[in-house]
Amino acid sequence: MNQPSTAPTVERIDGKNRYEVLVEGKRAGLTAYRDRGDQRVFYHTEIDDAFAGQGLAAVLVRAALTDVRASGKRIVPVCPYVAKFLRKHEEFTDITDPVTPEVLQWLDTERG
Repeated sequence: MNQPSTAPTVERIDGKNRYEVLVEGKRAGLTAYRDRGDQRVFYHTEIDDAFAGQGLAAVLVRAALTDVRASGKRIVPVCPYVAKFLRKHEEFTDITDPVTPEVLQWLDTERG
């Protein structure tokens, strides 16, 4: 299996409400969010099949959550992958809020 020659990078794309992970300049996946006050609600994470099995989802989500901390916001892990990541990485527990019915209803409305 070929290893990418450069480390993956993660960018926040504010206009699209998502973070993207790039491998050699190509988008390999994304995690999507909506902001609700001081909360960043993550609701979907995907890695393109061509890039599966390289640990990119973890790279992506770690970078996204680190950015949330730096921006002073809090994490709401509606996305199952983000929730699973947070169970394994307790360094983000202090800025994680629970997923509530209110958040889910709000997210449905936001996403139309």
